[in-house]
Amino acid sequence: MTDIGDAIRGARAYLTEHPDEARYTDSQATARLESGLRVSVTGLDGATVTSDMPPSIGGGGAGPSPAWFLRAGHAACVASLVAMRAAEEGIELSRLEVTVDSESDDRGILGASDDVPTGPLSTRVRIALNAEADDAVLRAIAEWGWRHCPVDDAVRRAVPVSVQVEIR
Repeated sequence: MTDIGDAIRGARAYLTEHPDEARYTDSQATARLESGLRVSVTGLDGATVTSDMPPSIGGGGAGPSPAWFLRAGHAACVASLVAMRAAEEGIELSRLEVTVDSESDDRGILGASDDVPTGPLSTRVRIALNAEADDAVLRAIAEWGWRHCPVDDAVRRAVPVSVQVEIR
């Protein structure tokens, strides 16, 4: 198994020497409506997830909502980046748990009020970790992880979005 710290240092050194190879188009996710409000999403690598909306708004409740996948991706991303930084610093974590929750107002998503945002009103990230290391070092590792998480960056920063609608 590759040492995580060595792999990160190698990748950073390579991209520092070859910055033209650092930028790329991320893999796509394609969502297809199955039935009702149940949606299956596939990626080019064969990855799949299925979402559904709660029965209170007409869904079957057979899976997590799409917004839950955002929080799940956010939590997994922060956890991955914290683990990467700890490995790079040579610290073996005995515990790492990241919880992401948010506050929302359903009037926005349902179009009941144009004054209410459709997305979360706020998001909270809680990072719990432990290791044989100084608390200040662990705090710095946790903060580095969430600051470098691309999902966290995407929800904090206004990312340009383009939309194309195809009618067939």
